Amino acid sequence: MGDVRNFVLREENGTEKGVFTGKQPRQAALKAANRYGGTKDEPTVIKLRERGTKKVHIYKAWKEHVPAPPNKPDWMPDMINKPHVKKIEIQTIEKI
Repeated sequence: MGDVRNFVLREENGTEKGVFTGKQPRQAALKAANRYGGTKDEPTVIKLRERGTKKVHIYKAWKEHVPAPPNKPDWMPDMINKPHVKKIEIQTIEKI
């Protein structure tokens, strides 16, 4: 599990809550989108700061309610949430 990075969700006012892990920022953003995502017409803006850096990755995020794949396991429901993210930019913050 080496190379796993931690990303903290930043609020608009600068407070941070929730940690999402992933090898890439997009992977962590997909996890956050599944929890906080809006709709395709009104996406949510997700800001993730990589721990130990001053980089903030900003994404538009939404999730769709779609049918499960045909080869799904027995425990999986017939309809699942599918997250989507689109990177807007990377910002650098002055102080953490």
